[in-house]
Amino acid sequence: MTQWERLQQLDTVYSQRAFDLYNRDEFPMEVRHYLAHWIEGQDWERASRDSSQAAFLFQVLLENLDNQFSRFAQEKDSFLLQRNFRRYKQNFQKYQEEPYTLATIINWFLVKEREILNDAELAQQVSTLKYHHHHHHHSHYQHRNQHLLILSQCLRCRHCSIRCLEEQQDEFDFKYQTHLMDCEAKKMQVEGLQKMLNALDKCRRNFLSDISAMLDAADVLRSALIDEELVDWKRRQQKSCIGAPDDTSLEHLEKWFTQIIECMFQLQKFLQKLDELVGKMTYDNDPILVRKPPLKSRVDTLLTHLIKRYTQTRTQQHTHWKLRVRRSLPPSIPRLRFRKFNVLGTLSKALNMAESMNGGMVADFRHLTLKDQKVGGGGKGINDLSLSVTEELHRITFQTQFDYQGLSVPLETSSLPVVVVSNSSQQQSAWASVLWFNMLCSDPKNVKFFETSPAATWPQFGEMLSWQFLSCGKRGLDSDQLETLAIKLFGKQQSYDSCKISWTKFSKENLPDTNFTLWVWLDGILTLVKLYLSDLWSDGSIMGFVSKGKERLLLKKKQNGTFLLRFSESIKDGGITFSWVQYANDGTPSVQTVKPFTSTDLKQIALPDILCNFRIMVAENIPVNPLCYLYPNTPKDQAFGKYYSEKTGEENPYLKYLKTKLVFVSKE
Repeated sequence: MTQWERLQQLDTVYSQRAFDLYNRDEFPMEVRHYLAHWIEGQDWERASRDSSQAAFLFQVLLENLDNQFSRFAQEKDSFLLQRNFRRYKQNFQKYQEEPYTLATIINWFLVKEREILNDAELAQQVSTLKYHHHHHHHSHYQHRNQHLLILSQCLRCRHCSIRCLEEQQDEFDFKYQTHLMDCEAKKMQVEGLQKMLNALDKCRRNFLSDISAMLDAADVLRSALIDEELVDWKRRQQKSCIGAPDDTSLEHLEKWFTQIIECMFQLQKFLQKLDELVGKMTYDNDPILVRKPPLKSRVDTLLTHLIKRYTQTRTQQHTHWKLRVRRSLPPSIPRLRFRKFNVLGTLSKALNMAESMNGGMVADFRHLTLKDQKVGGGGKGINDLSLSVTEELHRITFQTQFDYQGLSVPLETSSLPVVVVSNSSQQQSAWASVLWFNMLCSDPKNVKFFETSPAATWPQFGEMLSWQFLSCGKRGLDSDQLETLAIKLFGKQQSYDSCKISWTKFSKENLPDTNFTLWVWLDGILTLVKLYLSDLWSDGSIMGFVSKGKERLLLKKKQNGTFLLRFSESIKDGGITFSWVQYANDGTPSVQTVKPFTSTDLKQIALPDILCNFRIMVAENIPVNPLCYLYPNTPKDQAFGKYYSEKTGEENPYLKYLKTKLVFVSKE
């Protein structure tokens, strides 16, 4: 489809602009219509600079006009068209000596046509963006990148528009000044100047409308795409801090923010260019004087908002020993009614150039020291909320000033809530608070969360627990393991979706028949997995959470020597045990269980070696290894052989003359 055909299919507003464009004498619309294919197939821009090329195209144009005249002569009811084309050819003869002038005129019309098409496309794209905002809140990255590409393309079109506007104004100004110097000016000159001024005024209004449309598109992108994605990213970042395997890459966000901010700064330059044009020439009812100030205000407001939101993207990790915060200066922890701290360290930081090479601005704050603020008569700040110190949440706030191209924006960003501890014994409780907060609260400013801490539903709680095992041992909890924990907490039920667990039950109340809480028990197991059982947990060798009743039910259906590994329910700091099935002479099955192994045991000998060398004493004090198959039916050495670490005398210089091994022996 030719450019001319596309123009004819535009909505009324834009087709009228095309009609007004050809309401001039330089280039007749009928010539444009009947010679559309040939005209669009030539390089008029080059011809405007190359006299020989212009002369060649000029002769071909005249030949095409003759050919079209001949076609009209053979058609009925084409008398007026014959007459018009004869007149058009005669009018073009005045360019015989300067054919490049005609080439410049034709090229100008083609450029103006493309501007109209681009404006119509931009309006359609803005409408499309608004549609996506209302109907496709979760667009894929591809859609968002496409919308940003559209905005960038429209921006490039405006570069051409501002140049054309400046050229049009210079042309009018030159002719107007010439008119003022010619005392014999005729009425026709005045009418011509008025036409030029009207066209210039329309061009200015169209350009201002284009800027407004681009701001609409950018604002839709901000609210529909970036703001939504930023909210989602913040929640993913928050969950990632407690083990969720969510994507927290800033690649897409940084790209989108950067592209839109660059577009806004370019629009700012366009508006500055309009100031220059007004400085050279203005007139009554000049649209720039009225419409430019609110447009500038919109650009500045949108830029400020984007830069502030951009500053809120930072990578942060919750750990027991280090807090890492990105993108701002300097730190403080203001907090009413809780303890207050001074953050001691360097107030200003230079960029970390090694990490900033990828285009970001990164400043690392390390070796910060928190010191209690003194209040009143020299005493320390107190907590009057009846909360423990590990339930106090604090935010570290960073502030800086952004100045660029006349825009000054105060910036502030904060860490996710942190818990301040003064002794390693508080770390376990502090991490429980971090887990609970990030599981249930999406507002990082809610530092009073534990005043009225909500309960967690079982789906929320189970998912959080699964993340902990995933981060410690590269495998989360399966449905059977989760069901075992749910039964332990709520009893046997058809569904646990509506069940809830309170903060108190999670971290403050002891489990039945124990002297430790649910979290202390789980954290002990997690520590055991992380330090000693990561590989076995990862490959699925450890069943982990299974009740004693279910354990017996599973094993009594299996062949002699089948065993499984599960976590102890009675050891505070984490323990793992194994049980196996053995059959009496009469075929009666029984399940045997060993005393759980703790970190003290596993520090001396790895669990696979324990399984390999474990013995029980049978008749006549003969040691026998009763473990044959890992549930359900995997031979023991096949399941654990790759983890065995028994060393021969040649491999161990301390055992050069005598082979030894550590063996756990149990009396039957």
